[in-house]
Amino acid sequence: MERKRFIKMAALLPLIPYSSQIERLLNLPGIFQPAEKMPVFFVGHGDPENAFRDNPFTQSLRKMGAGLTRKPSAILVISGHYLTAENSWLKVPAHFNCSYYDVAGATSFSTVIPELSPQVKIDESTDLDHGAWAILRHMMPDANIPVMELSVPVSQRLDYHWNLAQQLKPLREKGVLIVGSGNIVHNLQLSLLKGTFSNGKPYSWAIEFDEWVKARINERDFGSLFYYRNLGKLARRAVPTEDHYIPMLYSIALADKHEEIHYTYEEVLAAVSMRCFTVGRC
Repeated sequence: MERKRFIKMAALLPLIPYSSQIERLLNLPGIFQPAEKMPVFFVGHGDPENAFRDNPFTQSLRKMGAGLTRKPSAILVISGHYLTAENSWLKVPAHFNCSYYDVAGATSFSTVIPELSPQVKIDESTDLDHGAWAILRHMMPDANIPVMELSVPVSQRLDYHWNLAQQLKPLREKGVLIVGSGNIVHNLQLSLLKGTFSNGKPYSWAIEFDEWVKARINERDFGSLFYYRNLGKLARRAVPTEDHYIPMLYSIALADKHEEIHYTYEEVLAAVSMRCFTVGRC
């Protein structure tokens, strides 16, 4: 798809009305009650050991969670570690068998989200990957909010993810906190060449790509983020696979036209960007 055509279509997507059936489902008693619009988070989650660390990054996660002025009705995580092929899958467990994050279930999502998007199918498994529990352990330490995960179908074109994000937007109006969890720059192979994942001095190209993404966000040039491959070698180094990049695209696609985007953490470790941001008012 031509870049200009994509941007033009993307601008029209928020204007497409949702069906009366979807509106009815979103307002069913006992599922999602009207609530003040929730922000959207993006977290560069990095090393799973961050779940147990107390450092500037994990402290920033705690501030993100503590900065919410209202309790979410539920949390939907889009994680770079929950990968599927062509379809989007949703994990909706009754409870989580995870010693680090154990909450009561969110079974109502099994009815609502597939109606918001027929592309979404239900996954009966009950595990959370570290893209979810390692960050929520800091963000939501009380573990008292229903959590589920939406998969990243890696064989789909990037405009698929933009379209799906548009279909998920009504959840924000029902108190659902949507969290993209990945890394803008994510090249583990080259990170290991630096000697350590956690403390490696950043590559200059990793900083360059991370700053390029930041500039595109600041300029509201979201369409360019979907055409990042035009950067050639820089893009191939920074994003050798798209699994960790795509969650950031969901967070950006969920932003309304004039919503503020605020960076809560900025750091590049070797070849991994730990950049985090919030969309909208917390």
